[in-house]
Amino acid sequence: MAYLTLSAEVLPSQMGQRLDQSLAEMFPDYSRSRLKTWIESDLVKVNGEVVNVPRSKVYGGEQITINVEVEDETRFEPENIPLNIVYEDDDILVINKPKDMVVHPGAGNPNGTVLNALLYHYPPIAEVPRAGIVHRLDKDTTGLMVVAKTIPAQTKLVRDLQKRKITREYEAIAYGIMTQGGTVDEPMARHPTKRTHMAVHPMGKPAVTHYRIMERFRNYTRLRLRLETGRTHQIRVHMAHIAHPLLGDQTYGGRPRPPKNASEELLTTLRDFKRQALHAIMLRLEHPITGELMEWYAPLPEDFVGLVNALKVDYLAHKDELDY
Repeated sequence: MAYLTLSAEVLPSQMGQRLDQSLAEMFPDYSRSRLKTWIESDLVKVNGEVVNVPRSKVYGGEQITINVEVEDETRFEPENIPLNIVYEDDDILVINKPKDMVVHPGAGNPNGTVLNALLYHYPPIAEVPRAGIVHRLDKDTTGLMVVAKTIPAQTKLVRDLQKRKITREYEAIAYGIMTQGGTVDEPMARHPTKRTHMAVHPMGKPAVTHYRIMERFRNYTRLRLRLETGRTHQIRVHMAHIAHPLLGDQTYGGRPRPPKNASEELLTTLRDFKRQALHAIMLRLEHPITGELMEWYAPLPEDFVGLVNALKVDYLAHKDELDY
């Protein structure tokens, strides 16, 4: 067993919510039923006082603390899987995740994950819940992730994510010719009928994505995006919501849509790009123990670079035909 301390501050936007509902938003890695059990077992403190009624109201600004024993991750096997380590010290690890790699074991992916690799790379991380994973990238999304090597580091990173103090920026290629940047501020929830999908929903959790244009091609736009929140599939869902799904994102409508008179080279590149065009390019945070402001960049992976180059060649070949 491992001892876990979770800590976060109730946001003003959560005013009037039930305690168990607000905890589910603060700590999404834990089920609502587990959080309710912790409340009823006197394990949750609000401003230092035990509150054991799940339906108790919160008003914003309260400090939540949960102290529990949880099963460690030793049920998952360490695997000698190479990690692209961008930075490492005694408290945190920053990796550049490749495509086709799941972060955490689950249905259909019992092994070969980032978590299995972490258990092999640093065995003591088994004492940290979820092997220190505090945020995730989708299987086919590449780029930067921070991992906590100790429980104090994990507690602080989770708190900073909750307070939106960690900056995560992405590059993407979206369908359509976009004329200006903007912000998508639309709540998200599990899709009502497709349980593996997410969707914009008025009763969902707050979700905010900022985006700006980097480059425009024929039929596609290259974007730089910054997350304020970290909902599952957030960028993919938000861009599809504004009718600009990510290239290659079959789940949310990003099937290949070649421009008119596209070359065979571009058609081949689009057919062969079998994932969403999304890469976590920049990560900035305060070190959870030292407080030092740190920032990392991960260059675009080879397949993404090849896609950008093919779109550029196509754009230049047809530039005189365009009216923008």
